[in-house]
Formats: sequence, structure tokens, C-alpha cells
Amino acid sequence: MSEIDISAHTHEHNFLGSDHRRNERRVWLVIALTASMMVIEITAGTIYGSMALVADGWHMSTHAGAMLITALAYLYARRHVSDRRFTFGTGKLGDLGGFASAIVLALIALLIGWESLTRLANPVEISFEQAIAVAVVGLAVNLLCAWLLRDDHSHNHHGHGHHHGHDHDHANDRHDPARDNNLRAAYLHVLADALTSILAIVALLAGRSYGWLWADPVMGVVGALVIARWSWGLIRDSGAVLLDRVPEDEDLPAEIRQALETDIDRIADLHVWQVGPGHHAAVISLVSSEPREPSNYKERLAKIYKLSHITVEVERVNATL
Repeated sequence: MSEIDISAHTHEHNFLGSDHRRNERRVWLVIALTASMMVIEITAGTIYGSMALVADGWHMSTHAGAMLITALAYLYARRHVSDRRFTFGTGKLGDLGGFASAIVLALIALLIGWESLTRLANPVEISFEQAIAVAVVGLAVNLLCAWLLRDDHSHNHHGHGHHHGHDHDHANDRHDPARDNNLRAAYLHVLADALTSILAIVALLAGRSYGWLWADPVMGVVGALVIARWSWGLIRDSGAVLLDRVPEDEDLPAEIRQALETDIDRIADLHVWQVGPGHHAAVISLVSSEPREPSNYKERLAKIYKLSHITVEVERVNATL
């Protein structure tokens, strides 16, 4: 028996976002900026005896550590993109990193809220001029980092067509706006730091002008609540991807049914899930009174650019559909 050449039918499961490398470089740059600012503040605070500088420096270290999760997730996903032990590639690793970062963000919100409530019950003296200067410098660094981490939402698909009984297909290269939860996690950490700086500046100006020492902890509570809400949104969205839930605003199942179902073809079972930023997979079981080759059904789905990996199986039925 002669060997069957399957080389034309094999493919890689590369479901990373098209901006994966760019996003990874930007996160490492932001970590470098944050860590540098952290070292400068802690060193200056120690030399000049400023607890405000020391405290803000250690606060920035928590965000640098959290963003390290994002960077390592990008790195690991890229290095193992061709590892066949990952059945559907490493595209969802960013969502795992985003979920972990969201938990850290929630803990930071909890700590800020607790510290703020403690200071509200037991006010402390504040060196307004020094604290305002630290907050302004921190805000400038965070705004720069936020600009670096902006998401341009451009992700494409890579794939190959295949024609066999259980037909697999990768969509042709296309661009699709997609949410990268890993990058979003890093962006929210920077945004959270920027928010605390803005609220701190407002509270400190009010405290300096009117003697309202309570304004600082009150703003801290407000910031903690906002950050907690951001964290919950990221936990919800990244968790949904990890659990293979189709987002509520996704219309892929309806699009697939519209493209495939006819008077003689019906979908008996359909599974759709996200395998990476802008990449979705589908397993479709069809029943038909006049079945065709799976490649025929695959061609009907070619216009649905969000689909990167398709498996189609067809079964003949004698009854009228």
C-alpha cells in the first residue's frame, strides 16, 4: 500500500493576534519605565526622608509586578505557538494572563479601599506640597504608559483550506477588530494608577486650600470602587473566553446557521468558541437528505471572517427536513 501524503492538509494552530509582538514590546517598555520611576522614587525618598516618595515608589512596584504577568503571558504564548501539545494553540494564554492580572487589580482596589477607610477613621498629617509633586510626576509617567498601551484593534487570521471527511479550515488572512484581554489588563493597571494620581491631586489641592484632610481618604474610596469595577469587567470578559463562552454581542452562531441551513440541510450540533484575539473555532454537525462534501459547506462559511478553524461533519438522513 502506498503512503498517503498529508502534508498539504496539515496546518499550524497560530491564533495569536496580529499585533502580538508589538503589544509584547510595548508592555516590556512600560515595565521598564515603571520600574525606573519606582527605583528613583524609593531612592530619592530614602535619601531625602520623604515617606510620600517611598510609599508611591512601592505602590508603582505592585503595578510593575502585575504587568509582568502580561509580558510573560505574551512571551510564553509566542514561544510555544507551534507546540502541538496545545490543541488549539496558545492564543487564549493572553486571556489567562488578563484574568490573573484582574485578580491582582481587585486586590489592589481592596488594599486602597481599606487604607482609605483606615485614614478616614484616623486622619494623619499630610505634607501637601511634596505629595502633590509626587502625584503629578506619577500621573505624567502613567499617561505616557497609557499612550504606549493603547490598543489599535487590528488582528488578522492565518490559515489553510482542507478537504476531507471531517473538514478543517482556517480562514484566509483578514483583519478583524478584536479585544486583547492581556493588553487590556496592562492598560487598566496603568489607568488605575493614573486615576489614583488624579484623585489624589484633587484631594490634596482641596486639603491644602481648605484644610479638608478627609478629602484624601474619600477620594481613595472612590478610586477603589472604580478600579474594582474595572477589575470585575476584566474578570468577566477573560473568564468567559477561558470557559469557551460565546460573547453576548457575538452573532457567529446565527451567521453560521444562516450560511449553512437550507431546506435539505440542517445543523444538528454547533459549538463556537474563541481561540485567540479575533480568532474563533467552530465544530459543526450537519444532517442532510442530499449531503455534499464538507468542503462545500466550508466554502459557504468563507465570508465569515471571524472563523479561523472549522470542523464540519455531515450525516445523511432519509426523512424530509
